[in-house]
Amino acid sequence: MTERTFEVREIATVSSPRDVAIDDDWGAVESLITLVDDYPAEALAGLDEFSHLEVIFLFDRVDPATVTTGARVPRNNPVWPAVGIFAQRARNRPNRLGLCTCEVVAVDDRTIRVRGLDAIDGTPVLDLKPYLAEFAPRRATTQPAWSHELMAEYF
Repeated sequence: MTERTFEVREIATVSSPRDVAIDDDWGAVESLITLVDDYPAEALAGLDEFSHLEVIFLFDRVDPATVTTGARVPRNNPVWPAVGIFAQRARNRPNRLGLCTCEVVAVDDRTIRVRGLDAIDGTPVLDLKPYLAEFAPRRATTQPAWSHELMAEYF
């Protein structure tokens, strides 16, 4: 298969009180997402009517040499199984993309104040999408027990 390339550019930057990627306690963290100069305030028009926002961002400080393409044990916890990188949400993933659904606190000009975004200060944002209930799973979801343990203190 021929490798294809795509252009993806930063549309905003995160300002967060956290400047280190810590695995837990993101629920109360308030951050600002500010559009880069290429985007006017009108790009956020109407976003304040939504309670939540999906943020796609780049784990830009992950060393590409540490990216995992196979299986690994989440958080190196020996009681959890080794699972493929696509069966977990680790930051050391092939394209280093993060996705988080967070609460919209306020929208002011070209800046969005959010709560519960697990991105550190200076993180480049690649896209923003309003959370729509219709895109949520339409049936009950399932996940393994270890993932509930992993996420117990995350938010």
